[in-house]
Amino acid sequence: MSVQMTLPLIPSPAEMEQAFYQKDASYDGVFFVAVRTTGIFCRPSCPSRPKRENIEFFPTIRDAIFAGYRPCKRCHPTEVAGERPEWVAALMQRVESDPGHKITSAELRSLGISPERVRRWFQEHYGMTFAEWCRGRRLADAFTQIRAGEALDHVVFANGYESHSGFREAFGKTFGVSPGESQTSDYIATQILESPLGPLLVGAVQQGICLLEYTDRRMLEHNYKTMRDRFGYPILPVTHSHIEQLREELISYFKGTLSQFTTPLVPCGTAFQGRVWDELQHIPYGQTISYDQLAQRIGQPTAVRAVARANGMNRINILIPCHRVIGKDGQLTGYSGGLWRKRFLLKLENNEIN
Repeated sequence: MSVQMTLPLIPSPAEMEQAFYQKDASYDGVFFVAVRTTGIFCRPSCPSRPKRENIEFFPTIRDAIFAGYRPCKRCHPTEVAGERPEWVAALMQRVESDPGHKITSAELRSLGISPERVRRWFQEHYGMTFAEWCRGRRLADAFTQIRAGEALDHVVFANGYESHSGFREAFGKTFGVSPGESQTSDYIATQILESPLGPLLVGAVQQGICLLEYTDRRMLEHNYKTMRDRFGYPILPVTHSHIEQLREELISYFKGTLSQFTTPLVPCGTAFQGRVWDELQHIPYGQTISYDQLAQRIGQPTAVRAVARANGMNRINILIPCHRVIGKDGQLTGYSGGLWRKRFLLKLENNEIN
């Protein structure tokens, strides 16, 4: 069963106005705010506070630019379009090419990058300083190298540590085990991915993606704690091959050119939840079913409420498409990211977004 959506694509004017004046960063990338008196457009979290009669809302950067507005130099709204700014990508590549090298403030300035700008960007997108991000990156490399059987001496010095004791202390503090015990341990690599629906917090372990949720960057610390409690693994703000694969697939998905994800998934739930989540992945792209139909498909037609609860407990949004389940009467029902996000995804999959 499919359903034709007639509701607006973006949040209502009242919701957008409230998000803008509350500076809600979870709406960044969802819509853009243009200021008639200055001729600029901003992200919802921009610190500026123009009068209500002077603003208008746009669903995309393209719409705002075609209406004659230019991007705000204060909040940089064009940097929420799904890709990292070029200077960030270049800086990350510099770290990737030589993880053991510690980049100083002087080196940043020699590259034409302000250390303050770097600090602000990493604080905003990762909830930590650039130095902390680099430290996590080195430890993740060390973890992988040890599990691959490399000699500890090589791992210590290749990752910029000056002594075994300093390395062991940092390693133990992060992973909760000694380097020798890490063969049976794991960690969760985490990143924030931008999307038309706002920031997405993604988590990956060695087997695949274990988390994809809508998030507010101001809630990063809380979200990291929840992940640690849920999975029992330490959290590192580093990328992973599964995350990079997902990053590319999500870009294609939101462009409307990808209908089937291939990134491996590692759901974490009960046996019953696993059955529900597995069946969700069999709902074809662009189609919807009801909770009653979902219950029937797993062979438990009387367990509609339990199925709905399991649907709501899904923590790998979009990839496990719980948004494709609607009410028996064809109406949209609850969704962890809000009904407007569910509406967006269904419109996207029905090719109703230009």
